[in-house]
Amino acid sequence: MTTHRSHVNAAGMHLRQCCIALGSMMLLAGCAPLTLTAVGVGSAAGVQHTLNGIAYRTFTTPLPQVRSAAVASLNRMGIKVDKRDKSDEGEIIKARASGREIEIELEALTPNTTRMRTSVRNGLFMDAATSTEIILQTERILANGRAALTGSQL
Repeated sequence: MTTHRSHVNAAGMHLRQCCIALGSMMLLAGCAPLTLTAVGVGSAAGVQHTLNGIAYRTFTTPLPQVRSAAVASLNRMGIKVDKRDKSDEGEIIKARASGREIEIELEALTPNTTRMRTSVRNGLFMDAATSTEIILQTERILANGRAALTGSQL
């Protein structure tokens, strides 16, 4: 036969387990926005990201064509290019929009392959969504250019 003490111990243990489960859920709930952000940002096909909001994409396209497409994508988005500089590996494009500082680094990996890195800083914070959109717009412009070339070569 069970005693009153064993019921109290079982109830106390059950209460403790519920508190631990509730506390764990509350802690994990704080991670949900990070998880959703990581899933949403990572869902752009072919675009890689770092945890600090920098986006990367490698194109099988020569650097001059990627540069032209990147500048065209900034123009399409209404973003003003401030400066274009040569770097040891390729080129750096700097632009501004709505208080955001935009930097696009183009690196020629081979004569036909270019790596694009975009970072958008909004004060102390990084804007991964805008970084991703710049790459996606560049990719779209390059794809449309290839389609036009393919159509004219037929």
